[in-house]
Order: sequence, then C-alpha cells, then structure tokens
Amino acid sequence: MATVLVTWATRYGSTEEVAHAIADDLLRQRFAVNAQPITGVGALERYGAVVLGFPLYMGRMHKDARRFLTAHWSELSQRPVALFVLGPFHADEKEFAVSRNQLSKELAKFPWFHPVAQEVIGGRFDPQKLDFPFSFLPALRKVPASDARDWDAIHAWAANLAPALQHASSR
Repeated sequence: MATVLVTWATRYGSTEEVAHAIADDLLRQRFAVNAQPITGVGALERYGAVVLGFPLYMGRMHKDARRFLTAHWSELSQRPVALFVLGPFHADEKEFAVSRNQLSKELAKFPWFHPVAQEVIGGRFDPQKLDFPFSFLPALRKVPASDARDWDAIHAWAANLAPALQHASSR
C-alpha cells in the first residue's frame, strides 16, 4: 500500500491539529500515513497521495503552501491531492462563502492544480497568540477568541477521502 502524505502549513498550530486528526482517521481506514509539516517535506515519489492543509490569512494562502505548490507542481499533478483549508473564525455561512471565494482566487494562480477533494473548514483565533505585525493592530486584539473548527465535519470529510485516495493505495 502506498503511503499518504498528510502535510500542513500553519502559523499558530490550528492547522496542524486538524492535519493530525485527518491522519489518524486515515490510519483507522488502513492507509499508510506519514504526517509532517510542509517545511520538512522533500521529494514526493514515495507517496501515492497527498493531503494538504493550510490556513487563509487575510484572504491569502499561507506562504509555505504557495512555495510547496510551486516547488512540487510536477509531482503533485501526478497523484491525487486532497486539500483542506482553515478559513473563518466563526461558524457563519457568509464567512465560509467569502473564504471559499478567496480560496478560488488563490488556487487560480495554480491552474494545473486540481484537488480530488477540497474543503474549507472553520479556523481558530486567539488574539493572545498574535505575533508581529498583527499584535500591534488594536482592532485584532479586541476580537474575542473563537474556534470554528467542526470536528465532526472534519472527521466526516476525512472518512469520505477514502474513495478519492483509494487508487493511490494500489500504486
């Protein structure tokens, strides 16, 4: 069985927590899984599929995810890639729609990239963890902490990845 790479870009750790939950779900589905941060990923030839996660910050893709897509475009276009993106801090459908639109604009910069599965999920915000330059923005410091990650929905999405990734296991 080919190994599935679960990799993520994160700034404050929220995307990493989701990535580990997805990796655990794939392990329970009997996939061989390697979970590691995007900055530690080298060549992809040993992986039959990739699950990639990153947050949107101010409507933009995390810089490490942009670098990963640029550096590995050839390898990624040859295997199934599932994509999860952390977006809004509140469980508000209007915010989710905005995040999906922002994601579409960011992915348009990579016209070769066609994920077999894609999901925008809620993010987590903690003003106490902000670093420079965001820590100096009074408006952001006043926003209350929130966590819009729906763990049941995350596990359901991961459970539904199996068919999309299944043919990868036979590589």
